[in-house]
Amino acid sequence: MSNFSTKPSRSQARELTRRLKEPRRFIQVVSGARQVGKTTLVRQVAAQSGMPTRYASADEPTVRGADWVEQQWEAARLLAGEAGRKGALLVLDEVQKITQWSETVKRLWDADTHTGQLLKVILLGSAPLLVQHGLSESLAGRFEVLHLPHWSFREMQEAFGWSLEQYIFYGAYPGAAPLIRQPARWARYILDSLIETTISRDVLLLSRVDKPALLRRVLEIGCVYSGQILSYTKMLGQLQDAGNTTTLAHYLDLLTGAGLVTGLQKYAGQEARRRASSPKFQVLNTALITAQSHLTYGEARKNHEFWGRLVESAVGVHLANAAATGHCTVYYWRDSHREVDFVVRAGERLTAIEVKSGRARHKPAGMVAFSDAFGTARKLLVGGDGIAVETFLSKPVTHWLKT
Repeated sequence: MSNFSTKPSRSQARELTRRLKEPRRFIQVVSGARQVGKTTLVRQVAAQSGMPTRYASADEPTVRGADWVEQQWEAARLLAGEAGRKGALLVLDEVQKITQWSETVKRLWDADTHTGQLLKVILLGSAPLLVQHGLSESLAGRFEVLHLPHWSFREMQEAFGWSLEQYIFYGAYPGAAPLIRQPARWARYILDSLIETTISRDVLLLSRVDKPALLRRVLEIGCVYSGQILSYTKMLGQLQDAGNTTTLAHYLDLLTGAGLVTGLQKYAGQEARRRASSPKFQVLNTALITAQSHLTYGEARKNHEFWGRLVESAVGVHLANAAATGHCTVYYWRDSHREVDFVVRAGERLTAIEVKSGRARHKPAGMVAFSDAFGTARKLLVGGDGIAVETFLSKPVTHWLKT
């Protein structure tokens, strides 16, 4: 992990600290993409807890099976025995890389519950979909999840003094922030240390991917077309591959789970129609667009079409990260040539959001048409004469969803 000392999220650190102090025991699962600060957050919380802590990472070539989990667990039990009523904390990082990890954790956790062992456990994983799969298989009723999204504009601003324009272009990888004065090095870091590492170590080694080259091309297209709607059939034409739409949808799910790019569904009254819709691509960090664009910061600022797409993608990042933490669900809407950039659902409340980014697009009466189709919905314009982009990104999404 990169050496940055800023706190990934004060609110999330407080929440994890609160959970560890509660008398009732749950396995705490901290998940999120690479380089969002999971390890940093947990190390800080562990240090502040005052409990003796055993930290071990499965992100090592020599780590192979469930016996490693048992060895770490036994070492933590010894710490707990020596600490008396204070108990101890066991932190297992990159746990999804251990074969049958969830079954082993369940057995050991249940044994400690039966004997009253004062051992609390935090599991970290950088492949949320795979972590969730293991949890649902074996650990029902025994865990809580704390998801760490990509850093927000406000967090990058407070940590590194970034302007809005820097955040829009360079995205939100804190480990890459010190490199922005060396653009070529910054881009290589994003491409090699983040994108390629995530694909090769979090996706290809842990999921069945019959066509790795196709997976990488899906990611590339997802970045190039971020903010645009593209059917799977058109994707196949772009990819020039003899795959099928089911494979593409599966690969997009894997990329979503890895925290790289997702496909927003069209908002519709019926769930089946949503699932059958063409996806609107949305990167989860704008650095994924710019690092592959070969444009410098100055060149991007002068390219109004490209910069407008970045602005809209940055707003989408803000919304998608809120959705990843369970605060809302994000869609898009289109009917013929009428379009709404984002539709956000929180409970029964709908909010339609249009981004005035400077892109040369014409969306006649999209907001009005959406309201006519689905009843009253709160309507927000971000950019232009509406809410300033900097203001919108500076506040949590929940602020904009309030009545």
